[in-house]
Amino acid sequence: MGRVNDPASFAALLTDEGRALLDALRDHDPAQELALATRLRREHPADLVSAALAQARLRQRAVAKFGAQDAARMYFTANGVEQATRTSVAAYRAARFEQLGVRSVADLCCGIGGDAIALARAGISVLAVDRDPLTCAVARANAGALGLGELIEVREADVTEVDTSAYDAVFVDPARRGGRGRIFDPEAYSPPLSWAVAAALKAPRAALKIAPGIPHEAIPDAADAEWISDGGDVKEAVLWFGTDPGRMRATLLPGPRELAGRGLPDPHVRPVGRYLYEPDGAVIRAHLVAEVAEQVGGGLLDETIAYVTADELRPTPYAAAYEITDQLPFNVKKLKVLLRERGVGVLTVKKRGSAVEPEELRRKVMPKPYGKASATVFLTRVAGAPTMLVGRSAR
Repeated sequence: MGRVNDPASFAALLTDEGRALLDALRDHDPAQELALATRLRREHPADLVSAALAQARLRQRAVAKFGAQDAARMYFTANGVEQATRTSVAAYRAARFEQLGVRSVADLCCGIGGDAIALARAGISVLAVDRDPLTCAVARANAGALGLGELIEVREADVTEVDTSAYDAVFVDPARRGGRGRIFDPEAYSPPLSWAVAAALKAPRAALKIAPGIPHEAIPDAADAEWISDGGDVKEAVLWFGTDPGRMRATLLPGPRELAGRGLPDPHVRPVGRYLYEPDGAVIRAHLVAEVAEQVGGGLLDETIAYVTADELRPTPYAAAYEITDQLPFNVKKLKVLLRERGVGVLTVKKRGSAVEPEELRRKVMPKPYGKASATVFLTRVAGAPTMLVGRSAR
C-alpha cells in the first residue's frame, strides 16, 4: 500500500495534514485498509494517504519494542523498526552510561534514534550520526516528537569522518544486515568491527553493539563483554571499553541481574539427577554455564550440551528449573505411550544437541490432547546418547 522512501515524502507526514492523518489512523484495522484508503483519498492526496498508512502500520509493529505511548508519537522506517534497540535494553544501557559519569555521547550509526532517545531521557546530551538522509530525518523527527530535541543533535555524515573527541563516550551500532540478510563476519559490519574498536579505544568510555553470536576469539582483550537478554530472549551483545577489560558477563532484564565470569573450569559430566536447569541464553552466549552449575551444585548431561542437572532444587535467576520424571532413549512410540498414560494435553518440546525439530515431534507424539496435564520434553544427549527427558517446571 505504499511506503516512505525519501526525505521529501517523509516530510509530508510532518505537516499539519500529515499529522492529522496519522492521528486518525492510530487504531486502524489493517484488515480494513483498502476501504479506508479509498475513503481517505477522497479528502487527501493519494501519495500522502499511502505514506500515512505505511507509517501507521510501522507504528503498530513498533509497539512491541517502544511501547504504545511512544510508538504512537514516533516515526519509523521498515529497517528502523526491525533493527532498533528495544526500549528496555536501551534504557538499561543509558543508565549504565549515566552511572559511569557520562554526560555526553557520540551515537554513531544512530538509526531512527532508539538509543539516542534513551540516553537523552537519562539526561545525557547526544550527537546522533547516520549517513542515510531519510534515517536522519526520522531520527530528528523522533527527538522532536518526544520533546528531546534540545538534547539530541542529529547529523547526516559518514561516521568514520566524525570527530568524537569532545564527547565523554562513544556508542557504535554497526549495520549487521546486508542485501542477503544477517552478516556474521564482524569485519563485514558497516563500519567494520576493527574500525569501531579503534574508535572506542580513543574515547574515555565506549560501547559497541554487536551480534550475540560473535565468536569469543573475535572479542578484543581490552573489552568488557556483555550479553543481554530481555524476558528470556537474547537481544544483543555489547563490548564496553574503559570499564573492566577481559570480563565476560550476562545481564538479564528485567532486573537487571548480572552474572560475571570467574574463570571456572568446565563442569563435570554426571548422570541425570532429579532436576534439569536450562541456562538463560545470555548465560550460554557468555560461556558462563559453569557459574550456573556451581550455583545449583550440578554438572552437565553431556560435555557438549548446555543443560545442567542436579539432585537438589536451588532456584537461580540465571536458569529455568525443571523436575525430571522420566528418562527415555530416543523412541517416538514409547514417548507417545507415556504422554497418553500421563494424560498430557499441553506439550512443550525443547531441544539441544538433537537434529529433530520440536514441531515435527509434537505432531507425531500428540496429534490430539490426551488430557489436561502439561509436560516438557527435552530432546538432547546424555553422555553422548540421544535421549528424551520428560519433566515439568519446578516451582
